This record gives sequence, C-alpha cells and structure tokens, in this order.
Amino acid sequence: MVSTTTRGRRFEKTASLSAIAGLLLAGTSVALAQSASAPVADVKLAADAADAAGGAAAASAGAAAAACDAKRPVVLFNRWQEDWSVLANPCVQREPLDGLKYIPLGGDPSSYVSLGVNLRERLETNNAPLFGIGSAQSDTYVIQRVEVHADAHIANHWQFFVQLEDARAFGKNVVTPVDKNPLDLEQAFVTYTGALGGGTFKFRVGRQEMAFDLQRFVSVRDGPNVRQAFDAVWADYEYQKWRFIAYATQPVQYRNATVFDDISNRDLTFSGVRFERQSVGPGDVSGYWSRYNRSNARFLDASGPEHRDVWDLRYTGAQGRFDWDIEGMLQTGTVGNSTIGAWAVGSIAGYKLDMPWSPRIGLQIDAASGDRHPHDGRVETFNPLFPNGYYFTLAGYTGYTNLIHIKPSITLKPTANLALLGALGFQWRETTGDAVYQQASQVVPGTAGKGSLWTGMYVQLRADWTIAANLIGSIEAVHFQVGDTIRQAGGHNADYAGVELKYGW
Repeated sequence: MVSTTTRGRRFEKTASLSAIAGLLLAGTSVALAQSASAPVADVKLAADAADAAGGAAAASAGAAAAACDAKRPVVLFNRWQEDWSVLANPCVQREPLDGLKYIPLGGDPSSYVSLGVNLRERLETNNAPLFGIGSAQSDTYVIQRVEVHADAHIANHWQFFVQLEDARAFGKNVVTPVDKNPLDLEQAFVTYTGALGGGTFKFRVGRQEMAFDLQRFVSVRDGPNVRQAFDAVWADYEYQKWRFIAYATQPVQYRNATVFDDISNRDLTFSGVRFERQSVGPGDVSGYWSRYNRSNARFLDASGPEHRDVWDLRYTGAQGRFDWDIEGMLQTGTVGNSTIGAWAVGSIAGYKLDMPWSPRIGLQIDAASGDRHPHDGRVETFNPLFPNGYYFTLAGYTGYTNLIHIKPSITLKPTANLALLGALGFQWRETTGDAVYQQASQVVPGTAGKGSLWTGMYVQLRADWTIAANLIGSIEAVHFQVGDTIRQAGGHNADYAGVELKYGW
C-alpha cells in the first residue's frame, strides 16, 4: 500500500511539472503568434534605417558598419536590468525565439516587450543539518525554481516588469518558507526614468528585489530556493559620480499553502537612505542608514518590538592585481525594554598572480558581535538583516551572528569557462556569552553561554562551469569539523554536497 506521504510527494511533483509545463506552453504559444509578425517588424525597421540614410550609398554603408558594432545583450542576475532594444538593429544576428526577446511596440525602437525564463535545479545532500543535534537527520533532496517574466519599455521613460516564481522542494525532510513557494508573484513594479538637473532620476514602485554591495546584509537571497522581494517605493538620483537612493519597504512574507498567497509582512519594515560615490582614490565608497522595525522580535536575551537603526559604510576597488571589499555596520536601537549595541565587519581581498590558470589568492575576514552579558538590559547580538545564504558556503552551517571568521582561498581558471575554488574556513564565537548561530539566525541548541570560543573549521571545494552562453553548472562540497562546544551540545561533524544547473533565456 502506498503511504499518504508518498502519495503527497507524488502529487506535489505532478503539480510542479504541470505548472512548469503550463508556463512553457504559454510561452510557446506566444512565440508561434510572434513568428509571423517579427519579420514584418524587422523589415519596417530596416526601411526606416534606409530612409534616415537619405539615399546616399556611402552614408548608408557607413551607418550599417557602425550599427553592426552593437553587441547582443546577455542574461543578467537581475533580469529587469537587461536592455534588448539592440535587437531593433537589423544587422544584429538573430537567434531562435528572438521574436519573444524583442516585441516592438509602435515605431520607436526603444518601446518593446521582452519575455524571459530562469530555471534552477539543485540536488543537495546534508548528512547533519544543525550538526545532527536533536531530531535533525541526514537529508538528500532536490530544490527547483522556475521564473518567467515580461519586461515592457515605453520609450526611454517607463518600464513595467512582472515576474512569476514557482519554487518546490522534493524529498526534503523539513520544508520551510525559503524552500517552497508555489506559483506566485515574485516581482511586479513600474519605473519612471527621466532627466533632472543634469542627472538621471528614477522612481520605482511595486514588488521588487533589492540588494546592496556584496549582499552580506541586504540581498535577494539567491542561495536558498525562494528569493526575497520587498513591496517598496524606491527613488534614486544619479549625477556624475554620485548616486543617492531612498527606499521604504515591507518585505514579502512567503506562504506555501496555495498559489498567489504571498503578502506584505505587516510586522516588518525596512526603510532608509543610501549614497554611492565612484572614484574615491582607487575605489568606490557607499553607505546607508536604514530603520529596521519588527513587531515580534525574539532574541536569547530580549523579546518584543524591535526598532533597529543600521549604519553601514563600504569601500571597494582594485589596483593592479589587487582587489578588496571592506564593509562595516553599526546597529543601535531597542528590543522591548533593552537597548541595542551591535556591530559587524566584513572584508574580502585578493591578489591575481601572473601565472597559468590565473590563480587568485584570497583572504576573507568577518566578525559580528554577540551578547556578552545576558540580562543586563543591552542586546549586543548582531542582526544580519537579509543575508544572501551563500556568503560563507551553500551549506549554511553558520550565520553572520556572534562570529569571527577567517577564510583563505585560491581560485583557478583552467579555461575561460571554468573556475575552481578551494578554501579553508576557521570560525570562533565573538563571545561565549552568546550562542553559535546557523543561517537565518537559528540558534544551535545547547551552545549559549557554554563551551569555548572555538566553533570549528571547514573545507570548501567548488567548481563553476559555463556550459553554454546561458547554461551554468556548479558543484560544491563542504566538510565542517566541529569544535568541542558543538560536540558537547550533542553535535558532530557535517558534510554537504550540492550539484546545480542554472539556465536563463
């Protein structure tokens, strides 16, 4: 007899495949409808270009040569930043389904609709979630994420972007909101862009993703299966080497009960202002102040409404073969009746050697505060806000709280399409008064106020292979050797392995 769990998993897989097939069939139908009209649009654009040339043969030939210097766009991490208007140029080589990448709207080449798809499949195995403490058991599963989007541009001023997401987890023991999100609205926003005072002004409103810098603390959370979006109002002004940003957001609260059930998190807001300045010495400077408000915060030493002021400053750049990224954050405010005094520092630096395979020697150093003196009316536990989930490793064994982390690494490039990484990570707690933390600020049970500073060390091996222009394969393996603090809490060494394929069109 087939168990209820097995039938549920089979039904879940069938539902996922049905949803994906429906999305792809819908895209195919539009492609077939566009196949007849796209050549007509191309002919019209070619005729317009010929008319503009004034009939002069030499001028026309020169214009055609210049036009053919246009480069075909590439798929970007943020799909809404792509610009497919170059396909209005008839000399750009066409590829299959380009009728869907550039659907002209009227006679203005900058007015068009572009469709796209992302697909990510990852097989993960983890023999010790939470280091095997409590009921955590070895787990092997597949996570899948499908995204489809439509991006409409009207002249050079308006953009309407809509993206749907379907995220599923197959065979996972414990499914959380970051693992599964049936078909739902990932992004839906409108942007206005215009000239102002010698610079460029942009205003964006709606559901959108946002990320700062290396995404240490504010990210799209691409490591887990469900990315983080915000229902937000965003404005920025770019003038010469300066950029100023203001934002008011409510993070999206993800629910996996049914389709299109995600809502704004009314218990959490994140708003602030930011600046960016290019060419400050050999690098760029950025910084921001944000207010993080949460109505139901719970820490080991305090609970209640959380009002956290975030002050962040970052300097990044490169000179010759040396590159660096340094960021510091200070947090103040209150949690219930307790005051906040927390901090974090992150840095990554590297040097590329002039040798075969272009080796880059890297060093990453991070630190984040923990609560040194419980029950003193002061919360020193650092809140990592919206971390990306893969800043250390994809295994997620440790998070960016009460941490000292040193990670030397070497990256090799045997070919232009293959990158190999090997790294060692060494970790301590910033204070024994606080716990060891995993991703999502999850406390490792039995570690708060106990044991030594030493947390453990890990080995990370990773390979990234660009198989084709829009297809990337990755393999990552992590072995975490725990220290006595975790071992005395009932934990043991942990091993993680993941194989991933990402396709974007």
